[in-house]
Amino acid sequence: MEKKQYKKIVDKHKPTETRAQNAFIAFVTGGLVGVIGQLMTEFYSSYFEISTKDASTFMLVTLIFVASLLTALGFFDKWVTFCKCGLIIPITGFAHSMTSAGIEYKKEGPIYGVGSNIFKLAGSVILYGVVSAWFFGLLRLIIMGG
Repeated sequence: MEKKQYKKIVDKHKPTETRAQNAFIAFVTGGLVGVIGQLMTEFYSSYFEISTKDASTFMLVTLIFVASLLTALGFFDKWVTFCKCGLIIPITGFAHSMTSAGIEYKKEGPIYGVGSNIFKLAGSVILYGVVSAWFFGLLRLIIMGG
């Protein structure tokens, strides 16, 4: 079989990607996560009569818990397939990456399995987040002074 003929067959059966539709779905679902987070912050702030700053901490912990629980139960991956990066980019994606890595390596034990693999994907996010924060903090110090 010639390369051109093979490429034609492959292109014929290759699934098409609708980027505009994927971007729209990710935008809506990511925005929905943001709205849910804001509603939770307002709820915690008014119900527990605490500051918005403290309520936002409760909201983050709740979203992390829910995402981790849904990952452990096997639902989160199915939702990500539909929602695309709308669920992966917010804090829920960070929780999902840690939980799924922990579940995947739990058979190897708590130290060599979960402990050494839980930050596989999240580790790079933490690393570059800390480096970026340090860099921009230094830049702000240089520009604005002490």
